[in-house]
Amino acid sequence: MERTVGTVVRGIRCPIIKENDNLMQIVVDSVLKACKAENFSLKDKDVIAITESVVARSQGNYATIDDIALDVKRKFNSETIGVIFPILSRNRFAILLKGIARATKKIVLMLSYPSDEVGNALLTYEQLDNKNINPYSDVLTLEKYRELFGYNKHTFTGVDYVEYYVNLIKNEGCDVEVIFANQAKTILNYTKYILNCDIHTRERTKRILINNGAKLVIGLDGILTSSVNGSGYNEKYGLLGSNKATEEKVKLFPRDAENLVLEIQKKVLELTNKHVEVMVYGDGAFKDPQGKIWELADPVVAPFYTSGLDGTPNELKLKFLADNDFKDLKGNELKKAIENKIKNKDANLVGNMASQGTTPRKITDLLGSLCDLTSGSGDKGTPIVLVSGYFDNYTNE
Repeated sequence: MERTVGTVVRGIRCPIIKENDNLMQIVVDSVLKACKAENFSLKDKDVIAITESVVARSQGNYATIDDIALDVKRKFNSETIGVIFPILSRNRFAILLKGIARATKKIVLMLSYPSDEVGNALLTYEQLDNKNINPYSDVLTLEKYRELFGYNKHTFTGVDYVEYYVNLIKNEGCDVEVIFANQAKTILNYTKYILNCDIHTRERTKRILINNGAKLVIGLDGILTSSVNGSGYNEKYGLLGSNKATEEKVKLFPRDAENLVLEIQKKVLELTNKHVEVMVYGDGAFKDPQGKIWELADPVVAPFYTSGLDGTPNELKLKFLADNDFKDLKGNELKKAIENKIKNKDANLVGNMASQGTTPRKITDLLGSLCDLTSGSGDKGTPIVLVSGYFDNYTNE
């Protein structure tokens, strides 16, 4: 019978993961249990994806606010720290800001505007235009910001993040001065000791600050790169990718999971004789059209994955072929012509017009976005996602 279904994505339920759980065994058992219960089979090149949250939780990769404060204090040893370009997030950054505030006497908090790096908005461009403000050059004090724009609550959370961050810092016994600017070097007018909190632009920010006379620049990726008093850590990303666990604790981005993905792949092969690919994923990379939020607050979409997930898609655009190369064909003749074209496509279609409009992103980024949307961030209870048929095309039976 001719195949009628392409890619299938399934959220796999599993037990609640706790520290020191055997995550490899739980993942394999959960996937195979789902196969049996729902009457489907694994196929070669299926993808088993595990959210980074349960990986870090099983590793016990946690740190307290005091651990963060101690590391910041050791590395800066300054009474005033410039904290620049943080994202606006109660879950992602506010908890880190508490630790930073405990480590110093004053914070100069420099917020980008009208939105943060991942699209969380303080203001709209319409508000800026109405007040004749140029975000590329104008620097606003907190007083000027309030005079021009008053209080602005986030579209989804209902929080005025400026007020929220100011109160959070003050509650830790730390003075705070707030400025709004988009040029990194602006902070040097206030302090030469800077903690840059941007994610994907962090290396450029560090370079600009160092080239313009900063005495010390450390990013969030430079805090908790090693254990503090037995805490968790991430030697590559530091605090980047961390999430609030409790009011006094954060869960860090997972580390040392190369063996996990390989062990899952090996175990599935032993039990089913199917060669699957395995990945650990965090935030997907997509933009919400209403809130304008670009989802990717993690440093990468997929920190760990098996080698079969390397690379980018190499696909032909079916509608291009139907409208151009085979515009005079119909029915079975058209189907056979397109199948033949796919079977004989070049190994590298970069620059080929027949591939225009296909998604030029890393396979792990595409899969990570798909998995993140499937598992969600709430109470679905499916931190494992099984993707079947992702690498198939129109010719596969």
